[in-house]
Amino acid sequence: MTSLDRFPLQYLAAFRAAAQTENLRAAAESLHLTHSAISQQIRGLEAQLGFELFTRQGRRLRLNPAGQALQRAVSKMFAELQAGLLAAGQAHGQQARLLRVTSLPSLAQRWLMPRLPRWQALQPHITLDLHTGHQVMDLEREGYQVGLRVGRGPWPGLVHEKLFHSPLIAVAAPALAHRLIGQPLQALAQQPLLDDVDVWRQWFALAGLPVAPVVVASFNDAGVLLQAAEQGMGVALARELMAGDALLDGRLVRVATQELDFDVGRDYHVVYPEALRDDPAVRMFCDWLHAEFAALQQRLNEAAGLA
Repeated sequence: MTSLDRFPLQYLAAFRAAAQTENLRAAAESLHLTHSAISQQIRGLEAQLGFELFTRQGRRLRLNPAGQALQRAVSKMFAELQAGLLAAGQAHGQQARLLRVTSLPSLAQRWLMPRLPRWQALQPHITLDLHTGHQVMDLEREGYQVGLRVGRGPWPGLVHEKLFHSPLIAVAAPALAHRLIGQPLQALAQQPLLDDVDVWRQWFALAGLPVAPVVVASFNDAGVLLQAAEQGMGVALARELMAGDALLDGRLVRVATQELDFDVGRDYHVVYPEALRDDPAVRMFCDWLHAEFAALQQRLNEAAGLA
């Protein structure tokens, strides 16, 4: 493996863009390079390392385990570098920045808020102004720099980076979950179920069970759904990464190994105006998001014995 002092660091920028977009053309556009140039840089990086980082599926790229490990390190490295650039600006006398962010309430409540103290400690000179709501905001018209969204877009005039794709898993409060673990999936149909009956129908159909599920309560927000499950109201189908903190600290327990995987239309993204593509504070916040999601996934994998 090449020593770092001789390592072509532009390869890492190409890798980072490809890992975020999972598409070479989109990665090339984000770096203002040609498709062939970024493809050569990715191949060059893999040649330097001596192993592949992606699984190729036509035009799509998927990080393999080696690529996932490198992505975590590269995300952290770029976040620290951006922090250094901002600190240098502060030392030079530049004023503190205000970064306005809009997010779905569930993502803000269940994932972002517990991590904001770490962001504040890392970036004390960036004041975060967080707005939550279900309505999709026009970032430029409303004066926001960053949006956290779910869906496939398109979002005209905005750059988008995928934050995570997470399957639905069945979770419940410990008292209920421990009665169900190890039981046949049919046992779930006799329990109080929470939220979308159509999604539960898909869940049971995936296991070949023609069940007509009955839900006891439904919600228009994933954060409220998870809170209801934590209070013992019933079993919920939740995205693993949204329930991640509660799973790790024992507020929720997974009741079955089966997963229901939605298409990419349910992926979470961070978006920002094209004009802010190279804005240091925006870039720093996005890199921090990627690093935090990667760290949570790693902890979940370790807890499940997959790492």
